[in-house]
Amino acid sequence: MATITTTDGTKIFYKDWGKGQPIVFSHGWPLSADDWDGQMLYFGNLGYRVIAHDRRGHGRSDQTWGGNDMNTYADDLAELFEKLDLKDAIMVGHSTGGGEVARYLGRHGTKRVVKAALISAITPLMLKTEKNPLGTPVAVFDGLRAALAANRPQFYIDITLPFYGYNRPGAKISEGIREHWWLQGMVGSVKAHYDCIGVFSETDTTEDLKKIDIPVLVMHSEDDQIVPIAAAGPAAAKLLKYATLKVYKDLPHGMPATHADIVNAELLAFFKAQRSATA
Repeated sequence: MATITTTDGTKIFYKDWGKGQPIVFSHGWPLSADDWDGQMLYFGNLGYRVIAHDRRGHGRSDQTWGGNDMNTYADDLAELFEKLDLKDAIMVGHSTGGGEVARYLGRHGTKRVVKAALISAITPLMLKTEKNPLGTPVAVFDGLRAALAANRPQFYIDITLPFYGYNRPGAKISEGIREHWWLQGMVGSVKAHYDCIGVFSETDTTEDLKKIDIPVLVMHSEDDQIVPIAAAGPAAAKLLKYATLKVYKDLPHGMPATHADIVNAELLAFFKAQRSATA
């Protein structure tokens, strides 16, 4: 298995396939690089170099007790960028991975990155606060923590229903996609996953988004049941200098898996588009 060892001694697993312009994928909670199967195969076959890592505490990376915070996630990713000497890269983040992309760009700059995409991302802030009244109340996240601590295996089975919109009338349920989500989750660390609920709910990427000086595609659905759109996609796009916002009516939070055809086509068009004078 390909790994890098970070400055604090943590081994981070990654996949690095193909040649060409690099696309670096950041996965959502509590998943792994495998969640990008539908994108890595597609873009790899189109001649891109596709790279995805397992965040610390997730998948095949080391299960550290500490370091489960957005700054460390971004710094781990920066070390991967340096190790692979990536240039002219495109970053794509889903859910928590979108926050990781924003924090990486805000913290480490855009010298190695030319474009980015945020899909169903937690940006700019999920938690309801005085300044973020449309956010999600902390009681919801407390409930997630309690359910995870009480019975993680059952919790991970149950959450796949809203994650993929399979609880909607007429939904065509893929048990394979549900089981894939569960398997990815159960490989990771319960401590890291518990901590990461705080990370994805409480991390404020407002200042990171303001710093980003490259084109960013923001994709979000009005029917996202995990990261409600009210405090997410459009709010993030307003903070970005060069944003392209795509809002969907009834796609689920996990759209890269359930609707890879739509997501991949949107990403490809964005990757190939020339930057205009205003975007």
